[in-house]
Amino acid sequence: MRALFLLLFICSALSTSIIVAMAEWFVGPIMDKIINACSDYLEEQVGWQTGMKKELQRLRENHPKIQAVVFAANQAQISDQNPALNIWIWQLRDAIDEADDVLDEFECMKHKEQLPKNTEEEKKRKLTSFLFESPREILKIGERVLKRDPNLKRLEEAVQKLDKVSADVATFLHLLDSVKQEQKEQEIDFYKRRETGYLPKNDLIGRRKEKELVVQWLRKPSNEHRGTDLYRNISLLSIVGHGGMGKTTLLQHVYKDDEITKEFDLKMWVCVSNNFDVKKVIADMLECLKKERPRWETLVALQGRLEEEVMYKKFLLVLDDIWEEEEERDRSKWENVFAPLASRAFGSKILVTTRTDSVALMFANLIKKKKEIIKLKGLEKDECLQLLNSHAFSGVENPNDHENLRVIARDIVKKFSSSPLAAKVIGGVLNSLDLDERRWRTVLESNLLGQTSVDSILRLSYIVLPNPLKSCFAFCGMFAQDHKFDKEDLIRMWIALGFIQPSLDQEETMEDIGGRYFDVLAKKSFFDKFDKGYKMHDLLHKLAQSVFKQECLRVEDSTKLPSKIPETLRHLSIKTTNLDILRQIEKFKHLHSLFLFYEGSNQDLCGALIKIFKASRCLRLLYIHTHELEMIPEEIGYLKHLRYLDIRRIDVTGLPRSLSNLYHLQYIIYEGWVKSSRLGRLEVDDVLPIDIKSFSNLRLVTLLGHCFSSVRGIGKLNFLDELEMFDLRDEMGYRIDELKYLNYLCKLGINCLENLKDAEEARNAQLCEKRRLADLTLCWSDTDSRNIDLNQNVLDNLQPPKCLRNLSIKRYMGARSAIWMNNVNLLSSIQKIEEIELSDCMEWETLPPSGQLPFLKSLRLSNMPKVKWLESKFNGNDKYRAFPLLEVLYIWGLEALEDWFEAGIAAEDGCLFPCLIELTLSHCPKLKELPSLPSKLMRLQINKIRWTTLNFCSNSNPIPLEILLVLFCPNITSLPLADEAARLAGLRFLAILNCPNLVSLGRHREVEATNNCHLMVRNLWISDPSVLLMEPLTSIASVKTLFITDNDELVSFPNEAEQWLMKFRSSLYELQFERLKSLQSLPSSLESFSSLQKLCIQHVPMLRELPNLPSSLESLSIAGCHPELYELYRGDGGSDRHKIAHIPYIDIPP
Repeated sequence: MRALFLLLFICSALSTSIIVAMAEWFVGPIMDKIINACSDYLEEQVGWQTGMKKELQRLRENHPKIQAVVFAANQAQISDQNPALNIWIWQLRDAIDEADDVLDEFECMKHKEQLPKNTEEEKKRKLTSFLFESPREILKIGERVLKRDPNLKRLEEAVQKLDKVSADVATFLHLLDSVKQEQKEQEIDFYKRRETGYLPKNDLIGRRKEKELVVQWLRKPSNEHRGTDLYRNISLLSIVGHGGMGKTTLLQHVYKDDEITKEFDLKMWVCVSNNFDVKKVIADMLECLKKERPRWETLVALQGRLEEEVMYKKFLLVLDDIWEEEEERDRSKWENVFAPLASRAFGSKILVTTRTDSVALMFANLIKKKKEIIKLKGLEKDECLQLLNSHAFSGVENPNDHENLRVIARDIVKKFSSSPLAAKVIGGVLNSLDLDERRWRTVLESNLLGQTSVDSILRLSYIVLPNPLKSCFAFCGMFAQDHKFDKEDLIRMWIALGFIQPSLDQEETMEDIGGRYFDVLAKKSFFDKFDKGYKMHDLLHKLAQSVFKQECLRVEDSTKLPSKIPETLRHLSIKTTNLDILRQIEKFKHLHSLFLFYEGSNQDLCGALIKIFKASRCLRLLYIHTHELEMIPEEIGYLKHLRYLDIRRIDVTGLPRSLSNLYHLQYIIYEGWVKSSRLGRLEVDDVLPIDIKSFSNLRLVTLLGHCFSSVRGIGKLNFLDELEMFDLRDEMGYRIDELKYLNYLCKLGINCLENLKDAEEARNAQLCEKRRLADLTLCWSDTDSRNIDLNQNVLDNLQPPKCLRNLSIKRYMGARSAIWMNNVNLLSSIQKIEEIELSDCMEWETLPPSGQLPFLKSLRLSNMPKVKWLESKFNGNDKYRAFPLLEVLYIWGLEALEDWFEAGIAAEDGCLFPCLIELTLSHCPKLKELPSLPSKLMRLQINKIRWTTLNFCSNSNPIPLEILLVLFCPNITSLPLADEAARLAGLRFLAILNCPNLVSLGRHREVEATNNCHLMVRNLWISDPSVLLMEPLTSIASVKTLFITDNDELVSFPNEAEQWLMKFRSSLYELQFERLKSLQSLPSSLESFSSLQKLCIQHVPMLRELPNLPSSLESLSIAGCHPELYELYRGDGGSDRHKIAHIPYIDIPP
């Protein structure tokens, strides 16, 4: 068995053994493919030499010997003591690569021969292609006309070279005698149920005491208003421990717990790592806050944007994995990071993870605070065992039934270090061994477990990986430490580089198989889920780099390349401002992947790229990230083997037409802007060469801000897996039958469905046959169309497949649901659907029975004025569990909606929306009140609804509601907040706007005082100050933000309301007055509000002057007020300007 061999004969020199381990992959499937493809090609030739056939025959005979030698060397790690074997394996690898390249070009040539001739576009493409053919290749074209195929000469040379190297296998056959022969076990079956399950439940094991210390520190009051230091409002705690001790995991559990962090207005998580860059750290912080990556800007601009975001906000910042470099330089850089955060918010906290006390001390000195540290040490043995078992038995029913394995696990824990990371990884290794006691004992007996180094434990987890996964994991060393991996994009790279082994299952795509590879690695803890992506622990990243160092080189922020670069280099990543470094890349002729990050000036970047493209013709993957390029050179057409092209941050006039030569191209990702010389909307041919016939292998095209669907004949891209929106036209190449054979689509949008003539034409899309389609959008663009019957028939014939997860229908002008939506039996075929969106369907009257969909999580309905019921009666079913898993319900503009159910039906046991978390109801004037609000509801917004009150669920204790917005509801007379204050402990945001008939927030004003229960609302929006005088608002303990808005009658603040406001003069930090048409004065007591930092006054046209403002104020913004106000406070000599001169930030228009 492979795992047994690996463990019995293992040694520590892993960086050398990787050569042999990865060679198994090349001498197996790839070499087999080459031999078979060459033989097939030769059979098509007439009168060719028989010598080459003999060489191929010898290759066939030597192939199993080569596999046996490489396999044996891999098992016993013989290559570590046999340099000659290593040299031979690399010679073999080079020969295989060369033959593979030749076959790649043959396939491209064969495709060209099959393309239609003599179209205008073909003539342009041929001319472009001709420019990239060397004189020798042009001569070959002429020879082909004479019925001779000169390309066979190259093939002959490649086969001869491979035959010659393969013949040397005889030199190493003696190695087979030194290894016990055992039948070779099949690769781990990636398709078994247990290998593809979910990740183990990530319980926090062994760190509960440390977590409680962090929580106590977070809740400890800060020293607000004490001192004048720049960072007086910020506290900092460092978590210190060796690599793999669980520092990051500990803080993740704290960070993701909303109950712990609810007091913070903002949360930011930044992984710093050992390549600390000030601009990147600030950009990461902004991305956390804005949910989008800022464009690369100057440091000053980034600092300014961050300062605006955090101003007057109480924030929690986690700085994860900080390394020590040079203290003075680090301190200066961190001062630039902290500058936008200084003196901005009381009670803000920063958590730091690091391996060294000196980093913790540096931060303490920086903010002039006493050093506060929590040190993480190794876990106790019982904690290690618990953590290991949680991974080893993940997905196993009744783990206690396997006492023999649990005994082995206990013995394993006794042998290795107390590192949580080691326990997780070894647990993942054991989990992959299918409860086989003999294989578990092999792990126990491995000499690596006896070593104290965590690196040795991780090395063991790598060695037992199947060979294809070794390549996939090792390639991750190409990326920066703490890189955030996008699962789908990483899989595309693996596919482009040939790391994915095809499956015998014809229905599984390469993306499916790559997904399984990734899931296995994640299950073994090689990847950790992080936000919307994945990250790799820095020790595992270090391991990936070490095992891939013969093939991989990363150069970051360097002025020159390393002096020693292995000739075996296949993968190169360069980040530099030095153009001379880029010019040296042309020396590396055998590169398969190239990542370029260039931030220098645009001297002759284009010229450097031209040389690279001419020299590095073996590239499969090309990634370019720079602002300093206006065009991609046409010489990219030389890269005939290119599969993956990713271009970022480049503003170009269009991608080069020579891309049409790249037959093997599978992925085009362009995230930049296109400068068009034409006026009006950009067309796709401004961006991409339109000879779509050349891209028959294309699987994905991502063009930022551009529509790929306007390409004629898109149906020729049989392997396309995503087509965001396809615009139908009544002309050849744009009709719906273009979709007929696109059966690999996972995501599809179809627009302009009104252009279909009949139902038969709709059937040509054959949506039911698309077995991978998970996301479908169906759109009509003309809402004036009144051909109701045609619209209904079209939708009837666009039935999606069973695998659908997300469905969106927009501007459908039919009066009924499609047959496949109304019929419960047909609907059950897509019962696993999770999201439905129906919008702007003006004639639709009866909704489908979506309440019966057992997995539906999100339902969004908007602008459907004829719908009367959310759920109607179908097939005599009048009682059932309605919307069992629905979490989000959004209803807007359903003007005729009267009730939740059609008359005569009801939810079983009154169980309506048992899992609903978010509910938004807007512009539904006829909708009946809910009998009771869903018991798990966390966010409720009602807007222009004619309800008179809210009914909270009687059996929910506590009520989990966190956000409540009641807007423009004229019929609301009461809200039972006072009655439910004890159960509304989680309510943090409350908005009550324009509810003129509201007279009560509860039945009795005394209820809250009697029960001594107070709301903990932090953000309050009102339009009528009298609401502040209703219980339970009169008893609120603390308010941080108060907005008073949308009131045309308020002239001044009543004394009672001003007295209420005075209670919060030491806690209120933001106050806003907006759209108050008649207001003439602000509360006179504002000067005493010692915590107020932000005051905003907008669209208060009768306001002529300001009261005295507090010294704590740091921002004043005024707009849309009386002209006299501007005259008093203008910056160029206003008579009262001195009264606000103490405020650092003032925004008053001239």
